[in-house]
Amino acid sequence: MTPLDRRFVPFALALALAGAVCCAAVAAPGAATPPESPPDPSPQRWAKQVEAYDAADAAHPPAQGGVVFAGSSTIRKWPDLEKTFAPTPVLGRGIGGSHISDHVYWAGRLVLRYRPSQIVFYAGDNDVAGGKKAERVLADFQRFVAAVRKGLPEAWIHFLAIKPSVKREALWPEMAKANRLVTEFAKTSPRVTFIDVATPMLDGGGRPRPDLLIADGLHMNTQGYALWTPLVRAALAKAAGAAPRPSEAKVE
Repeated sequence: MTPLDRRFVPFALALALAGAVCCAAVAAPGAATPPESPPDPSPQRWAKQVEAYDAADAAHPPAQGGVVFAGSSTIRKWPDLEKTFAPTPVLGRGIGGSHISDHVYWAGRLVLRYRPSQIVFYAGDNDVAGGKKAERVLADFQRFVAAVRKGLPEAWIHFLAIKPSVKREALWPEMAKANRLVTEFAKTSPRVTFIDVATPMLDGGGRPRPDLLIADGLHMNTQGYALWTPLVRAALAKAAGAAPRPSEAKVE
């Protein structure tokens, strides 16, 4: 075996193990029963994006044990993510337009394979926009937590609050309800936290602040991300100081 071959053995093993769980249906014990709502869109619509991440990993295998940022376009579009949180090793694995259910399905290849000590998760925005209720957001997040716990029982999972936006202002009451449900779930779930990045994005009248968004009224601008960064950094530091790094739990 050449030195180059030996370099990629750990990556190939991690990929094989992650593939074993990425497609498994995960039910969270005691998960909330969501009301009737639209079916989940097919996670296979993101297969090419996941394969692109696979290729990037093969070319430049990421460090393990760091922090993975996973979720929808808010994660995907985060500018200079790695530099922003340096020297903490950070990896962005966002998929624009995704639902929480997509990240349950692809958890093996977008999260578990990297054996992160912490996960920063943003999703639910597109779920509510797609007609899903707050209870469904909670139930799907519980499924995501269960998927992570299967391979990484000691990892911290930070849920970033669903953000208010001008474009989806009419949906804000349902999004705010989802945030409250996830907050209560986090209070009773070990190593799960809720980071309230939403409240600072509301003006004095409780409406979304346009100055934090780009022209589409949905995605954040650099000022919005600058508002979030210290809140996320503080949560990561607090979790890192609260417990040892995750054990080398086998990804099944």
